[in-house]
Order: sequence, then structure tokens, then C-alpha cells
Amino acid sequence: MEKKILPILMIFILGALSFSVVKAEDPYKFYTWTVTYGSASPLGVPQQVILINGQFPGPRLDVVTNDNIILNLINKLDQPFLLTWNGIKQRKNSWQDGVLGTNCPIPPNSNFTYKFQPKDQIGGYTYFPSTAMHKAAGGFGAINVYARPRIPVPYATPAADFSLLIGDWYKSNHKGLQQYLDSGKSLTFPDGILVNGQTGNTFTGDQGKTYMFRVSNVGLLTSFNFRIQGHKMKLVECEGSNVVQNLYDSLDVHVGQSVSVLVTLDQAPKDYYIVASTRFTPKILTSVSVLHYTGSQTPVSVPIPAGPTDQVDWSMQQARTFRWNLTSNAARPNPQGSFHYGTITPTKTMVLSNSANVINGKKRYTVNGVSYINADTPLKLADYFNIPGVYSTNTIQASPNGAAPRLATSVMEASLHDFLEIVFQNNEDTVQSWHLDGYDFWPVGFGSGQWSEASRKSYNLVDALTRHTVQVYPKSWSVIYVSLDNQGMWNLRSAMWERQYLGQQFYLRVYNPVKSLANEYDIPSNVLLCGRAAGRHI
Repeated sequence: MEKKILPILMIFILGALSFSVVKAEDPYKFYTWTVTYGSASPLGVPQQVILINGQFPGPRLDVVTNDNIILNLINKLDQPFLLTWNGIKQRKNSWQDGVLGTNCPIPPNSNFTYKFQPKDQIGGYTYFPSTAMHKAAGGFGAINVYARPRIPVPYATPAADFSLLIGDWYKSNHKGLQQYLDSGKSLTFPDGILVNGQTGNTFTGDQGKTYMFRVSNVGLLTSFNFRIQGHKMKLVECEGSNVVQNLYDSLDVHVGQSVSVLVTLDQAPKDYYIVASTRFTPKILTSVSVLHYTGSQTPVSVPIPAGPTDQVDWSMQQARTFRWNLTSNAARPNPQGSFHYGTITPTKTMVLSNSANVINGKKRYTVNGVSYINADTPLKLADYFNIPGVYSTNTIQASPNGAAPRLATSVMEASLHDFLEIVFQNNEDTVQSWHLDGYDFWPVGFGSGQWSEASRKSYNLVDALTRHTVQVYPKSWSVIYVSLDNQGMWNLRSAMWERQYLGQQFYLRVYNPVKSLANEYDIPSNVLLCGRAAGRHI
């Protein structure tokens, strides 16, 4: 009898375990997005814009951390197209990053299915086109990654959640802007600022309730200051980091950055201005929206609240107040207790100096004297198929060397698990904004003038937040620490799209010679092949 019971019991146990494994898999969410041209008049002049499923801006992507996203993107434009997922780290999966160094662009009348997870990320992010100057025509949208029920966040659930995609805008067609840059000229000053594709919007709430405003700079060139008339803003999250919850009258948001604030409607029930205005620009552009209290019959009243304009020191000091909430239990890139960034000695220091140059008679932007040019084959595919000559690893140096400006498909190599100190040195008169795909990093220091080793004395090595985009003020420096725990080919670029397009970028090849799925996923079965990789077999 016992001999019969034991096999049955084992089958039952194995079946139960199999069921639990299936049940343990993270949820799947499926999307189909079609990219087309359309017509809109965001600044009062009809112009061609890029729509996703007929929407400008594109659909808001609301997901829960660790969801598996299966998104089929159909390109109905007349040009190749890609989307990149700004701030989504693509753990072990640079194949899904959606930039030209990792992906073949989707040809017209074709499609590609992205498959990725916002792994252990909670917060507000964005997506946008990474090809050509498509970002100047739209195609961008919000990504909101919410906590699973068993992961607490350090604030009460707001009554509603508003996404504000704010950025500078041109009346010119994106192809015209691209031709202008290709001719060797810089873009002119933007024509206006849009909020969610319009010059202004209305956001409605009930008196006494608290609302979340997720504010992202999706523009091409300019930083902006954001404020709400008569209301304090409690900063609670910044690009996936829960932060010390300070109150602000206004906040600077630089190109490519995102912040989330809680606003309690604790004023008299009427309408109030929501204002975004450009920073560090010779001419101030302003966009005005409305915060409407439910039932209000009282319209907004002047004056429109003024914001800072040229005050660099004010902005730098505010940036230093953004600090990590170390008591928070929400998902974070460095789970509390595993290590502390401030106790680690960097394995390497990189000093990256941006500059504007003329190369072959045309305007170009450089990093350490090298202006990036896109290859005919994604660098990631060149690595996979061992195709030589696609990119160079000995052109760009880890610090400026005074060499003449030059063009190259530049890649800097690093080892998996290196811990880098990256200095962004800005000797120009304009504010810069830098983004690193595949990672969160710690902005540990901001300062004026030239960075030196003595500057390390001013670093915040205790509670710097993590984020994916950092500003560098005019004639100043910013320093980040980053733990290279994500193998792949990762784009380090100016978030200011003219500069990115004209060469202010390169790729960081984070590599381990031992091939392992523990370090990096295999090439996708649906990968697009182009350039010198066309016709090859995976």
C-alpha cells in the first residue's frame, strides 16, 4: 500500500510546485501601437505631427512594476522609426532599448514587437522617438510604473494622477529641422511651450484632496520652471527614487528629467494658474494651464506667478536639496543593506567635456573632442555577429586630451561590475543635460568652474538620490557615481536633441567575457537585421 501512495504523493507535490511556478510569473500586458502622421495646430499653425494610435501625445502607458510588456509597434511613417523607453533600465536586455546602437530602425510599413519589464522600478518615466528628429514632431508619451500591493510607498494614494508632458516646440516640420541641422546650422529659438500637446490644459480636483502631478520635460532644448499658483508642491519621487519630501514653490526640470509632486487643494475653491516657463534663455517662453477646483465659478486672476529666469546658483542649490528617502521600502536599484554607494572607491574616473565645434565646415557637438556618427549596423548586432569595423573603442578617451575635433562611431569599454565616477565638465555658456540608458546613477556633486580632485570634498556621499538624467550648469561641473551592474551596449548622450543628433553622445560597452544568461539575455528571436548584419542567422 505504501509503495502505491508514495508515487501518487510525489506526483501531487510536483503538480503543486508546477502550479505555483506558473502562478508566480509576473503578469503580461499586450499593446498594439500604430505610428502615423497627422495634422495638429498646437501653436495655432497647422503642422504635421506624429501620432500613436491617433493620439498626440501618444498613449499613457500605465503598468505595474515587473509587468511583462509586449508592445507591437507598427510604423506607418515614410521613414524608419524607433521608440526608446526613457529611464526604463532594460535589465540584461539592451536589445530592447530602442536606439540606433542597439536596434535596427523599423522600416516603413513594418513592425517590431518590444518585449521588456520595468523591473523593480516605480515612478514616472517617458518614451519618445530616438530616430532622426522625430521627437520634434511628437511620438512621445508618459510611462507610469505603479507599485504592487505588497510594496509600500511612502505617501498615501492620491485622489488622482495627472501626467504633464511639458517641452519646447517648433512650428517647423521635423524634416525641415533635420535639414537645417544637416546643413551645419543650429536650431533657432523655439516657438513656444506645450503641455500635453497644447499651449494649456485644465486639471480638475476637489477641495481638500491631494493629487499627484507627474511632470516631465519632453522638449528638445530648454529647461523649464514649474509652479502652481498659491499651492505648495511636495516632491515625493524623481525618476524612480523616493525622495525626502520637501515642499517647493517651484521646481526646475531639465531636458529629459521627470519629477512627481503631491499637491493638496487647500485653498479657496476657485481657479489657479499652472505655469511652466523657460530657464536660462534670453527670451522667456511661458505656458499657462489651469488648476480648477470642482464647482468653482471664479476664473484665474492675474498676475501669473513669476518664476526664476537666469539664477544659476538658485537652481544649483535646489538640486542639492533633492535627496534620497532612505527610510522608504519601495523598489530601488540598490536594495537597502546590499551596499552603500558612498563607501565604494570608484574603479575608474571619466571626465567628459562637451563642446561645440566645426568639423568639415559644419556645426558638430563633441564629447572629449569626438563627435559621434551612427554606423550602418547597430553596434549590438556587430558585437553579436563579430562584424569588425563597425565602431571604434580607441577613439574617445576617458578624459579630454586636446586633440582636434573628429568624427567617429565611438564606444568606451567597461567591465561588468565596475563602479564609475563620471565627471561632466561644461565649459560652455548654456546648461547641459546628460542621460545614460540602462542605469540609475547617483548625482553626488554640482559645482562651478573646473572640476578637480579637491571637488570630491563637496560630494554628497550619504543620501544622493538615483536618477537617469543629470543637468550640468553653465561653466560648471556635475558628477555621478554609477554601478555597472547591467551588461549591454548603453547610450550615454546629451538629452538635448540637437546636440545628440549632431554628435554629443557615445556608447558604453559593459562587458563580461563569460557568456551567461545571468548577465545578459539572448538575442531576441524577432530581432530586425540591417546593414552588415542583414541576411545573417541567429
